[in-house]
Amino acid sequence: MAQTKDLLVLGIETSCDDTAAAVVRRRANGACQILSNEVWAQHDDHAAFGGVVPEIAARSHVERIDGTIERAVAKAGVSFADLDAVAATAGPGLVGGVMVGLTTAKAIALAHDLILVPVNHLEGHALSARMTEPAAFPYLLLLISGGHTQLILVSGVGKYQRLGTTIDDAAGECFDKTAKLLGLGAPGGPRVESAAVGGRPDRFDLPRPLLKHDGCDFSFSGMKTAVREAAQSLEHPTGQDVADLAASFQFAAARHLAQRTEKAMALMPDARQLVVAGGVAANCAVKKMLQQLCAAYSWELLAPPPKYCTDNGAMIAWAGAERLAESATEGMVMDRAEAMAMAPRARWPLADPDDGGRLGSGRKGPKA
Repeated sequence: MAQTKDLLVLGIETSCDDTAAAVVRRRANGACQILSNEVWAQHDDHAAFGGVVPEIAARSHVERIDGTIERAVAKAGVSFADLDAVAATAGPGLVGGVMVGLTTAKAIALAHDLILVPVNHLEGHALSARMTEPAAFPYLLLLISGGHTQLILVSGVGKYQRLGTTIDDAAGECFDKTAKLLGLGAPGGPRVESAAVGGRPDRFDLPRPLLKHDGCDFSFSGMKTAVREAAQSLEHPTGQDVADLAASFQFAAARHLAQRTEKAMALMPDARQLVVAGGVAANCAVKKMLQQLCAAYSWELLAPPPKYCTDNGAMIAWAGAERLAESATEGMVMDRAEAMAMAPRARWPLADPDDGGRLGSGRKGPKA
């Protein structure tokens, strides 16, 4: 059954260190209207520790979630009574933070008699390009963030096939660790990109992981080690040294992402669109290399605006609205009792690989 009316959805995102809420309207024709998108970043709360501290993140979410939601609803010019549903990240992520957002969404759904849609954070990224771009199914998704690096065939809402994943570290984590090694501060991705301006990307010869490896998996641990060794080899690094190492790492990371994506493109004769999402998708050097790759194969590259690449409530609201629009399909939206009983998940793979024993699955099942 096709969607016959507009859907108004509140989205809540608390999977890591951003407290976010947004209100999105999905038109009956499938168009998206983002009415508000509030994000309260916690960078200052974690700066002294050199990375995100889960307990601090969870406490910050508790302190900020109510105000963030109130601003999102007020800026959208709507009331809770106008909403059709509330969607919230239920995983994967830091479980303390996920718990705050999901519990708050349950309370709102109960208080205002709304549909509750628990959303997989990765699905939020997977569908985010459809908020602003004509991304028609099927398409190839390159999801690159602080916690995830995956290649996924997106055939429709709820229809995902994972083609490749990182076997160790995520691309965003490698950017963050590089920023820390170079004393650039946080957030790591933007700081590395800024430092790389004016740097020589060919000065440091960094590894090309899995170059002869079949499949579409990624690996960043060796690259991270090589950056550390190069940084330690500089006794008294100058500003130019830092710029050169940042540029060399950024180039090596972009090259690796493009090379593995090229392998996935060869597996998809029916798809001609590459969607790139996640925080690292905001990096201009990465996007430039992916644009060159797509141009060589006559593909189209689609990427959400930078503010929708990083964690945000709009993508969660949109994923909830997309599921509601397809709610005639069995299992697309949980019934009320099941949704209310949903527990926050630290791990929640969007699409399990066909081979459950592949690299990267580990004792607890496939990595998220």
